[in-house]
Order: sequence, then structure tokens, then C-alpha cells
Amino acid sequence: MKNIKKVLFILAIMLTCGAYGSMAQIYVNVRPPRPAAVVRVEAPSPRHVWVDEDWHERGGKYEWNGGRWEAPPYPGDHYKAGHWDHSAHGHRWKSGGWHH
Repeated sequence: MKNIKKVLFILAIMLTCGAYGSMAQIYVNVRPPRPAAVVRVEAPSPRHVWVDEDWHERGGKYEWNGGRWEAPPYPGDHYKAGHWDHSAHGHRWKSGGWHH
């Protein structure tokens, strides 16, 4: 019984540490530059929405991932654009997404 409790305790600690590690947020002092030009091709369909600016964290820094057409997951959904949020820690990207 003691061994089971010990294993469950260790498992709980591992899960807790993993959860806190995955919640890390990346702040930058200077926003990364946007590409000079983004080519906007024709929309695949009238229901597609252009996503202009979008950044993703990769390897502790932000990478550009904007300039694409996306279709709403459900009829009536609208896309709320992402934006840079500023705090005492620096700038942090808040991703856009679909809202019903």
C-alpha cells in the first residue's frame, strides 16, 4: 500500500510540474518585424476570411505565421484578430481565433 501511495505521489508531482511548464509565456522587449510584403492571393471561397497578422512561439521566440485564408469552422463564426499585449514584462502576442 505504501508503494502505491509513493507512486501516486510521484505521478502527481510530475503532472503538476508538466502543467506549470506548459503555461510559460514568452515576452519580448521589441516586437518582431512583420514581413515587408504579404501576397494576398484570391480567396478560395466567399466564406473564407483573411488572417493578416499572426505569430506563433517557437523555440523561445516569435515566428510570423500570417497572410492566409481561413474558413470558419461553423456557419456564423467570426474571426477575432490577434494583437500584441503590453505589460511590465514586455510585449506578448495574444492569438486570434474563431468566435461563435
